[in-house]
Order: sequence, then C-alpha cells, then structure tokens
Amino acid sequence: MKMGIIYVVATPIGNLKDITLRALDILKSVDVILAEDTRVVKKLLSRYEIRKPVWRCDANTELETAEKVLSEIKEGKSFALVSDAGTPAVSDPGARLVRRMCEAGASLVPIPGASAITAILSVAGISADSFTFLGYPPHKKGRETFFKNIGNISARPLVFYESPYRIKKTIGEIGKNLGENAEIVIGRELTKIHEEIFRGTVGEATGHFTGERERGEFVVIIK
Repeated sequence: MKMGIIYVVATPIGNLKDITLRALDILKSVDVILAEDTRVVKKLLSRYEIRKPVWRCDANTELETAEKVLSEIKEGKSFALVSDAGTPAVSDPGARLVRRMCEAGASLVPIPGASAITAILSVAGISADSFTFLGYPPHKKGRETFFKNIGNISARPLVFYESPYRIKKTIGEIGKNLGENAEIVIGRELTKIHEEIFRGTVGEATGHFTGERERGEFVVIIK
C-alpha cells in the first residue's frame, strides 16, 4: 500500500478569508487534521464547513502524535498539520513532527499561505531584500542577552514576534540597547479589525504603547 502524505498547511494569521483555495482543498481531502489547539482550528473548519477528525499536536504532544501518525500513514492515511495561525514549525509547534517524518521517509508537502513576517515587511517602507528573523525573544533566561546582541547583528532589518504581555518591556529593552532614536516598525493585530501599524522611533513607541497589557499579537521590525 502506498504511504499517506503529510501536508504542512499555513492558515490565516487573523482574517479567516486569508486562507488559500489550495489549503481549503487539502483540509477537505485529508483523513485527519493535526492542530496546535483543536479549539482554534475548529473555528476555521466551521467557517468553511469542513468536518474532519482533529488530533492535538502541540509542544507537549508532538512526538507522541508523530508516532501515531507514522503508524497511520503506513495504512495510506493523509494528514494536514496546522498551527493556530500562520505556518507550522515557524515559531510554532511542528518542527519535531516534521523531522520525525523526514527520518521515516514520509512524504511531506508544504502548502504556503499567510505570514505575519512578510505582511509587516511589505508595508514597513524599508528595503527587505534580506532580513534576519529572530522568532520570539526569550521570556526569562537569555532575554537580557538577546537584546544586548541585537546591536551586533548586521543583517538588517531585524524581525521578531512579541506577545501583548511583554511588548512594553521589549520596547524599553530596544531603547536601552539601541537608543531612543532607533527606528522601528510595530504591527499589531495584523489582518484583524483592530490592525495597527506603528512607524517611528523607540521613544515615540514608548509613548504610544502605554498599556500594561496591549491587545493582540505583535510583529516588531528594527531598521
């Protein structure tokens, strides 16, 4: 029997209309969907009237799920791996499962789609022929070193994600290490109703983002 296929499917980063036609076709055709959070993906599936079994595949269950998937693809079953938003395995769970599939010789197919990284770069007003993506800054251990080192990275712009809980602190860390006049771009709630794109200096950002807990997920660019 021919082995099944694992599709790595990008999903919308906010606006559910941003899913691709190809992604919808894949989600409708596979036997099982592997999801970072089953509750999140079910909202997307409900929007497009897709009814498929959904297995949890987050950071805690990834390796266990991988072994289960391997046994099923040998029977010809196909799977779609999705994260809560964007592309699995890119600052999201999925990399370990993908690696295990590669080791086992399974067939993996990327289904590209929405990306917060390219979305913010496209409206930043800066050249992005090359850039450095840093994922998420460490929460605790290594955080101070992370921001100390950003001044030593020559491949600009720098792009990274940040949570609403730490964005205010992050702006302060950038100012501490690069100065209040460093130019930054911050995208908040990209593709959603309350989307905001801030362009200015670190000092201006400090005065703009004043809440203890700003709403939404953030993407930060350091020019």
